Amino acid sequence: MDYIAAYQDRFGVEPIVTVLNEHGVTIALSTYYVYAARGFGPTPADLDDAYAAHEVYCLWRKNRRLYGQHKLWKTACREGGIGGTRRGRDQVARLMRIAGIRGVVRGKRSTSTTRAEPAAPRHPDHVNRAWDTPTRPDQWWVADFSYVWTLAGFVYVSFVTDVYSRRILGWRVSASKTTPLVLSALQQAIFTRRRGSTDHGFAFTTTGLVHHSDAGSQYTSLAFTDELRQAGITGSIGSVGDALDNALMESTIGLYKTEVIDHEKPDGRSWSGRAEVEKFTASWVHWYNTSRLHTSIGDVPPIEYEEDHHRTTSSPHGYSQTAVA
Repeated sequence: MDYIAAYQDRFGVEPIVTVLNEHGVTIALSTYYVYAARGFGPTPADLDDAYAAHEVYCLWRKNRRLYGQHKLWKTACREGGIGGTRRGRDQVARLMRIAGIRGVVRGKRSTSTTRAEPAAPRHPDHVNRAWDTPTRPDQWWVADFSYVWTLAGFVYVSFVTDVYSRRILGWRVSASKTTPLVLSALQQAIFTRRRGSTDHGFAFTTTGLVHHSDAGSQYTSLAFTDELRQAGITGSIGSVGDALDNALMESTIGLYKTEVIDHEKPDGRSWSGRAEVEKFTASWVHWYNTSRLHTSIGDVPPIEYEEDHHRTTSSPHGYSQTAVA
């Protein structure tokens, strides 16, 4: 439109439109005159799309520039729609195209950090890949760790996740992949539950809780096994080299690598060291637990999913009947 308006006195409107159409820039002569009649301003529909696309863009940025059309659509629905109007998923996808945004694409990963200790005693597998079994929080916890390359060398990140709610209960970043890395993540998970149990008026107990991991030497060590025993947690270990036996934790680490490690440092840029990885991991874990929508639990955040469970369960398992003072 601007081009035609700028050169119409020199070449004429119809010849310019004809040449543009011949070169693949399709525009009807009547369309130009309609726009010209209103001063080349946007139509009400154009303005509606612009405002709606901007709102979708703001939701996308609010959620760390990660969401694709499904999660953006669900987020918009949870927040009352876009511009106060509920729109379908296809409409959200169209607005994303207008705004020039898209969700992060998760890649495939097959790297394993597991180094088994053949002589170490191992817990039996109490999970056996039945990830849909838990009906409450603190029935099954899963754990694993991964590595991140930094300019200061490798750092290792350990997680403990509740299978029922997908909530990350404990995590640690360390320059060493020895037992204290996974032990401190477990201790943080226990502390998280004890601190949070007061919100529901119950004292947290580990009765019936299973902790599942792979057969890495860190998880079969005497120190880690003793910590489980003292906490009253039943240990469970999957098959050596079989990622499916810890598939849920592999999925969580895959999300972490996609949404933090690759996303925050694109174009081959490197992490500076442990402190930077720790800072971004802390921010992501908080968002992951409090805001990120998880399809596997009905497109709600983990903490909200747990709170819904506690509201509908008068005596939640994993918590004793003794009221917390």
